[in-house]
Amino acid sequence: MTQTDTTKQLFITTAIDYANGVPHIGHVFEKILADAIARYQRLSGRPTHLLLGTDEHGEKILKAAAAQGITAQELVDDLSQRAFQGLWERLGISLDQFVRTTDAQHQQFVQDILQRVYDAGDIYFAEYEGLYSVGSERYVTEKELVEGPDGIKRVPGDKEPPELRREANYFFKMEKYQPWLREYLEAHPDLIQPAGFRNEVLEMLKEPLGDLSISRPKERIPWGVPIPWDPEHVTYVWFDALLAYLSGPVGKGQPENVTGQTWHVIGKDILKPHAIFWPTMLKSAGLPVYDRLVVHSHILAEDGRKMGKSLGNAIDPEQLVQDFPLDAIRYALLREASMGSDTPFGETILVGRLNGELANDLGNLLARSLSMIEKYRGGLIPAAGELGVREQKIVADAQSLPGRVMALVNDFKLNMALDAAMGFVRDLNRYIAESEPWKLAKDEAQAGQLDTVLYTVAEGLRVASVALEGAIPGKAQELRRQLGLGDQSYTLEAAWGLTPAGTRIQSGEVLFPKLEVPEKNTEKNTEKNAEKSSEQGAAQPQQSAGQKPTKSQGDKTMSEAAQAQNTPSTPTEEAQEFITIDDFLKVDLRLAEVLACEPLENADKLLKFTLKVGDEERTILSGIRKWFPEPEQLVGKRVVIVANLAPRKMRGIMSQGMILSAEDEHGDLDMLTVEKPLAGGSQVR
Repeated sequence: MTQTDTTKQLFITTAIDYANGVPHIGHVFEKILADAIARYQRLSGRPTHLLLGTDEHGEKILKAAAAQGITAQELVDDLSQRAFQGLWERLGISLDQFVRTTDAQHQQFVQDILQRVYDAGDIYFAEYEGLYSVGSERYVTEKELVEGPDGIKRVPGDKEPPELRREANYFFKMEKYQPWLREYLEAHPDLIQPAGFRNEVLEMLKEPLGDLSISRPKERIPWGVPIPWDPEHVTYVWFDALLAYLSGPVGKGQPENVTGQTWHVIGKDILKPHAIFWPTMLKSAGLPVYDRLVVHSHILAEDGRKMGKSLGNAIDPEQLVQDFPLDAIRYALLREASMGSDTPFGETILVGRLNGELANDLGNLLARSLSMIEKYRGGLIPAAGELGVREQKIVADAQSLPGRVMALVNDFKLNMALDAAMGFVRDLNRYIAESEPWKLAKDEAQAGQLDTVLYTVAEGLRVASVALEGAIPGKAQELRRQLGLGDQSYTLEAAWGLTPAGTRIQSGEVLFPKLEVPEKNTEKNTEKNAEKSSEQGAAQPQQSAGQKPTKSQGDKTMSEAAQAQNTPSTPTEEAQEFITIDDFLKVDLRLAEVLACEPLENADKLLKFTLKVGDEERTILSGIRKWFPEPEQLVGKRVVIVANLAPRKMRGIMSQGMILSAEDEHGDLDMLTVEKPLAGGSQVR
């Protein structure tokens, strides 16, 4: 678990976005993620400064501006102010500072640091020839290139192949600091999160780094920060942009050593510049390394493919904000995504989270609670009477919830933090069902108990609103307003009883109205068949969740299909089809630790598992609810999964694999588990 010093001010940054095009859904997720982390830190009482910005220099900017027939400055002014800052404002990002690399203060800071590194003897002038990626704006090696379908090798994500360039530039002695960086990473295992990305950087450091070209001839690229001792060269865009993390706070009067109190939130595609370029630059300049590098994976289309305009599956953030409630977008992205693995996302998944957890669980709890307070107590929240065992448990859970949420947030597991908060909400719904206040209201002798129930759910809603506020700030405040608490703000602390008895509720509009997303019939049928397959259990892998039935099967089970063809449903020596060892080795079987397990809303047979597989978390739906009536007892078990099964959407949720089970002759199922404490992600042979 990540340890944090809550007494020091925290500086959180996101990547300084390149202003050569409009933001995409990956930009949106990163900003919402960093904003939620910052909001939770503030809720816990830690002073926190959130910094965003735009990277506005470089060759791609010049080319994009020329293509539109405008100047580079006109292009970045429009994109930075309208496309980026405008979208962050609409998304409710609670930023404290926005830095543009064309700001005069930032450019002066870059020149000051360059001069310092030059004076330290860490910059030299040399001629170099190598492959240059315009897309990545850096020199690359052959090892970094991947051959595409057209047979041409490119850097992943680049549209054009790298070009051979020979020119004289200034170089930073990055390789000089390679041994130090490797030792630093080994001594600070929590520096890069999740750990899988730290391991990736350690692998990079096993090979010679080479030195970093940090300038470009002004005659070729005039758009950039001039090198202070040689105005005929401009600063390489990465050396320029990374310093925005520091120039912003320093420009606000902070000391330079705030780097040691900084958490950088970035995407995995820019891991190398942040994990290698940036620390070595800081070391040369005599500044402390950042406290955390928080690396997130990519947002994929709902079908599990990479998004792209050419594929027709890209999400337009501007349209998304117009079509869906802001807090639903925020919640769905944070709830779906795990840091270590790419996450499918789209309208169906968003609506599934909105209708299920936000509307059914949280919104319905608020509506029914307010209705009962209005009906039974004239709209005034009553004082609680004596607490029974059930109420005492709710109070204990409410007091422990803030600590559990913050521990997960500080470990960058926001999806699990939200699950913990929603688990408390679901328990409050169960409490109402168990207490049956509508029956208590009919018996005057039970008036005190009814008061206790109504106060417990009202105060429980307040606690839940604070635990969820980092993800749904607007709706959390609206929930408290409807409870009659006005605009009162609360810290995320172990507290109970902060809702004053006698508070008059202020019922308002439905907190989360349900929405519908039109689906194609073929998509519905595929989902239905996949769900039906998962209900058969994983003892018959052909029918598991995530695998499409054959055309001859339709909606039939394997047994039904076999009977229809008058063939045995159990393989015999004559009927059995053998596979080779090569076929078997294609199946990636892994151990997975159960982090959470819960029934899926409106699905009688499905359980939703949150699993830890190595350094990543993934969601798997399994049709074994019948055999596990108390799914929470599965938490902590180590189960066997098929890790490389194609993801399949069911009930609006992407199931990322299959849990293996065994079935006896009576149709009873049990999961395959391992008793020894082997690590999640271990290979099953």
